[in-house]
Amino acid sequence: MEHVRDLRLLPKAHLHLHFTGSMRPATLLELADKYGVHLPEALTGGEPPKLRATDERGWFRFQRLYDLARSCLREPEDIQRLVREAAEEDVRDGSGWLEIQVDPTSYAPRLGGLISALEIILDAVRSASRETGLGMRVLVAANRMKHPLDARTLARLAVRYADRGVIGFGLSNDERRGMARDFDRAFAIAREGGLLAAPHGGELTGPASVRDCLDDLRAARIGHGVRAAEDPRLLRKLAERGVTCEVCPASNVALGVYEKPEDVPLRTLYEAGVPLALGADDPLLFGSRLAAQYEIARVHHGFTDEELAELARQSVRGSAAPEGVRAKLLAGVDDWLAGGPAA
Repeated sequence: MEHVRDLRLLPKAHLHLHFTGSMRPATLLELADKYGVHLPEALTGGEPPKLRATDERGWFRFQRLYDLARSCLREPEDIQRLVREAAEEDVRDGSGWLEIQVDPTSYAPRLGGLISALEIILDAVRSASRETGLGMRVLVAANRMKHPLDARTLARLAVRYADRGVIGFGLSNDERRGMARDFDRAFAIAREGGLLAAPHGGELTGPASVRDCLDDLRAARIGHGVRAAEDPRLLRKLAERGVTCEVCPASNVALGVYEKPEDVPLRTLYEAGVPLALGADDPLLFGSRLAAQYEIARVHHGFTDEELAELARQSVRGSAAPEGVRAKLLAGVDDWLAGGPAA
């Protein structure tokens, strides 16, 4: 049997992980029991739920499961636990830097308001970083299903905390709803405040969604972006601008964007020179964490260890990590390659 290097030992950065979606299934069960929340079998069966979000009914089901899980996060200690465990899982998978994505308005009603919610989250991130040694920051994401004025409020709040752990501003939820240009002012506020622009695009809808993120929101990174593979000119644009696509292979398959892992256009994006950062998206619902995404690249797309190392480098370069952290991680990637295959 061929010996291969352990992908959990490959240093990498994790740039696409949603807050509630990072929860351990066992933790969800414990919190649901604590608060008397009835969970459907899709969240208690021990296997990832069967999802298909390529139509509105499927997306509604996905969102309902996510909202049920989020309703189990009610106290600051729940937030602390979630973040600490997410950090522990990332460290186990070789991550040296994590940018966790959150819309604090979703947690504000139970945590004393918007500002209080964000401060509790940032405190949890600082504590988890100290306890685990993992570099961690927060990307505040607006919800494109809500009014663009709400996004502007969030952008101003994110800028206010730019020196206390917030590094970027995103836009998530169903990209079929709301035009990117409706949120251009919110992203301008974020950029002017020094934050990285990282909206979702090019997952549930086609290349035009990615183009809108580039042209209307001046994205430095794209959440997902896989559908750009359908447009060679767009691929060239992403490559020329060095815009990193946060590709989440297991998520793409779980949500029905692609039928099989080998259908995700990883190789097309990579060979076009588009920088990639593999991410786990929502492990709670999709059943796999960070190292498993690299395993998909290896097993289903034939990525060599040299190519997997380059994927890890691209994740680090696409991050908001300080130079010292980047240098350490990049050196670690070189060491992983130089160390030779391990059993």
